[in-house]
Amino acid sequence: MNTYAQHVAIIMDGNGRWAKQRLMPRTVGHARGAANVRHIVKAANAMGLRYLTLFAFSSENWLRPPDEVSALMGLFLQYLESEVAEMKAVGIRLRVIGDRSAFAPMLQSRIDQAEQETAENTGLNLTIAANYGGQWDVLTAMRAWQAAHPDRSLQDLDAQALSLHLSTADLPDPELLIRTGGESRISNFLLWQTAYTELYFTDLHWPDFDTAALGKALTWYAQRVRRFGRTDEQVLNASAVSHVPTPDLGIKKDVKIG
Repeated sequence: MNTYAQHVAIIMDGNGRWAKQRLMPRTVGHARGAANVRHIVKAANAMGLRYLTLFAFSSENWLRPPDEVSALMGLFLQYLESEVAEMKAVGIRLRVIGDRSAFAPMLQSRIDQAEQETAENTGLNLTIAANYGGQWDVLTAMRAWQAAHPDRSLQDLDAQALSLHLSTADLPDPELLIRTGGESRISNFLLWQTAYTELYFTDLHWPDFDTAALGKALTWYAQRVRRFGRTDEQVLNASAVSHVPTPDLGIKKDVKIG
């Protein structure tokens, strides 16, 4: 049995389909999804997660209708403006990964400000992936390594060196990746970082993914045997020697969510 996951990544999918099932515009679904981000972030912080990475907007999402893209950008800006004060109060550190150059100057400025205002926080590390793609991340890391080592050949580049130039260089790789919305793919999200991540797919659309659903995913993860190329016996023997206890997967009873 595994211990409690410390880094959880989530592909927040299904907002549009959630709205369509209710005969509502897709933008309503995105608004409900944005509201759920606040709920899940608070739950993750209360549960004691150290790292939470959310896939908010992919580099491919620019292909969506312009009005939907505009609504998503507006929700992102609104989230930053409304949540940073509370993040500071409860100790959440916010960072944003992805290519920010395509964002409006106001949004870029607000991202910078939010990161600066929460930089000293020591609680949950919340990472928002926006205009992010896993292929972009790897290519950017390779170019950064080459720029830092102009006199060296790519033959000298190994996995560890490349990892130091990824947008998540100061974060551990996620142990658990959750995707909502009923799809079973990772859609160019954290391609390098999820090489050995446990993948959890749920039919729940993101607006319906609540604290109980998060707890269910964490409980599922705790039952997984993470081999990393070893046998079950090797993993279990190593676990028995280390005597690492499995933490409580529930939320602290004295913490209120919502």
